[in-house]
Amino acid sequence: MIVEHAELTVEAGREQAFEEAYEKARTVLAEADGFRWTELLRCEERPDTYLLLVGWESVAHHTEGFRESERFARWRSLVGPYFAAPPVVEHYSERAARFTG
Repeated sequence: MIVEHAELTVEAGREQAFEEAYEKARTVLAEADGFRWTELLRCEERPDTYLLLVGWESVAHHTEGFRESERFARWRSLVGPYFAAPPVVEHYSERAARFTG
């Protein structure tokens, strides 16, 4: 499994509207081949900054399957208007299972 790590900077004052748009946009992600899960986190120190995590079966499922599909255009039309800067996106591979102690 691959985890997409996307840092999103939202225009100041539009955070609540972005979060509402994300609620709709995540269903578009869920339709994609290779999608496993998604999670959105908001930064406490920089409240206009979010961390989007998306589990994919492979990098190709994200970069070729989703990014080159009409679903990406739908996703971006929902959340993109709130971005203050282009997202910074990287992919991580799991090395150890989540540990909860």
